[in-house]
Amino acid sequence: MHAAISAHLSYKYCVILTNKMNFCAMPEAFDKLDRKILQQLQLNCRQSTEQLGAIVGLSATACQRRIKKLRDSGVIHSEVAILNAAALQSRLTIIVEVKFNKGGTVAIEGFKALMRDCPAVQQCYYLAGDVDFAVIISVSNIQEYELLTRSLFLNNLNIIKFSSRISMDNVKTSLAIPLE
Repeated sequence: MHAAISAHLSYKYCVILTNKMNFCAMPEAFDKLDRKILQQLQLNCRQSTEQLGAIVGLSATACQRRIKKLRDSGVIHSEVAILNAAALQSRLTIIVEVKFNKGGTVAIEGFKALMRDCPAVQQCYYLAGDVDFAVIISVSNIQEYELLTRSLFLNNLNIIKFSSRISMDNVKTSLAIPLE
């Protein structure tokens, strides 16, 4: 395909996706310094803009402007505290694979909404392949999980099978996106 046509189609496709599906548009001037700032904020979003500026080579004011631009554009989705579950109390992390017997927009979107609304669901991924969803759940004990399976999986007529795996050790837990 000719490069100009390919670029035009890519641009048109991005605009359609952005307008129709509310995807976040990358800032027009997303450069190496923005990537450095984002990498640092993923490690510690509480550091001052003075500290951040010293690391990335910008003034505190320039860092503030760039961070505001990244927030306003939706690149920075939220800033949260990541808790150490082991320090709080005993927690079980359970990875669940869910397979639907029939799909369809209503069934899939309904399940996604159910997952978003459940506080025990930490992450949920809609997949291509043998299973339809992978769900990461955090509960205090196996009895709590058993009750949760009834409301999330067993009573859902669209689900043909779900398979649970209990984590013995959370070796790495991160939501940081590699940027370099």
